[in-house]
Amino acid sequence: MNTLLGILLGVVSIFGAFLLEGGTPGMLLLLPAMLIVFGGTFAATIAGSSWEQVRRIPRLIALALSPPKVDQRALMDQIVEFAAIARREGVLGLERQMDSVRHPYLRKLLQHCIDGLDPDALRQMAELELEFLTARHQANINLFVKMGGYSPTMGIIGTVMGLIATLASAGEDPAVLIRHIATAFIATMWGIFMANIVWLPLADKLRTLHQEEVQLWRMMIEGVQAIQQGETPSVVRSRMLASFSLQEQLRMSQALPGAAGASVSARPLQ
Repeated sequence: MNTLLGILLGVVSIFGAFLLEGGTPGMLLLLPAMLIVFGGTFAATIAGSSWEQVRRIPRLIALALSPPKVDQRALMDQIVEFAAIARREGVLGLERQMDSVRHPYLRKLLQHCIDGLDPDALRQMAELELEFLTARHQANINLFVKMGGYSPTMGIIGTVMGLIATLASAGEDPAVLIRHIATAFIATMWGIFMANIVWLPLADKLRTLHQEEVQLWRMMIEGVQAIQQGETPSVVRSRMLASFSLQEQLRMSQALPGAAGASVSARPLQ
């Protein structure tokens, strides 16, 4: 929601200032300039990416604007509960709890434990999965970074074309000259606007969501490994809290039952 709010604030600030200066929406909504910038940006993106990546653009935009949420506090509590069960009944006792697992990756890690995968092999497999996860997410992020680079360039192309048309119309009706000059400058405006208010912020948001998901995965990995090693529930919780900043550790510790100001927080997950 904050991403959409930021984009809307940028639109209001930039176009609102233009209107306050006496401009009108019709001055900016010139079809030739917008066609060059939007059409050229998407054309370059399609040319430089796979079709599968291009098809993901609407879904990635929706993800950045409205990311799903995961209750990390509840997820941590469930892992601590599983640690208590494993201490009493052994790791195989978790098999009866698999239907209640809150996160698919946690279910996968626990299934590996039940199948007898040793902690070192589990760590190696988890690091490999994180590496591939990062590669996939980075490809999605780079898609919007590339669009943020193409957009201003397309604006410059529109400006050059507008200036060429202006010079070619020299000596003709002044209204024609003014229209060509407007197309030239407005193309640059749309190119820079889309790059800095839409495409690059979307890339940054996807990067933030990736970092949050990696942090969540590392928390689950630490928790499951602690269960494998037979740690007490309090130690399991402490190992999972270590993946957060000190401020977040304090906030999540205060949310424990019996602590003052208890609360449940939700964080986004990509």
